[in-house]
Amino acid sequence: MKRRPTMTRTSTMLAVALFATVVSTPVLSMAADTKPSLYERLGGTGPITAVVGKFVANVAADKRINGYFAKADIPNLKRQLVDQVCQASGGPCTYTGKDMKTTHKGMKITTAAFNALVEDLVAALDTFNVPEQEKSELLSVLGPMNKDIVEVP
Repeated sequence: MKRRPTMTRTSTMLAVALFATVVSTPVLSMAADTKPSLYERLGGTGPITAVVGKFVANVAADKRINGYFAKADIPNLKRQLVDQVCQASGGPCTYTGKDMKTTHKGMKITTAAFNALVEDLVAALDTFNVPEQEKSELLSVLGPMNKDIVEVP
């Protein structure tokens, strides 16, 4: 009867280590490639809610645009904005409000008014020291809405 060669403890450990490395490499590569969502990098719903609160306060104090919000239901507006930013940034929220074109139809919002709104949002983001990368990403996600909001160039 032939004896099969046996592996030494060292060679067994090396084989196990090699197998573990080969098997885990794709998982580690995937994990390293996975970047947290903008929602996660913004800190989630709590920080988004704080930024939206400051943003709405900025808009209320901004004489260039606060007239557009004179008849708004502010608590509902805040809720809708939080959901909108949360969803747009990859979070678990669902925006259930009207589309931007319907919401702003007939308000005669100008490009200057839209730009003032963006300035107020940037000021709110700056208040909470949101990093430039996340600020730019959020503005690039929200910015295209201007085509549905601005009626008067």
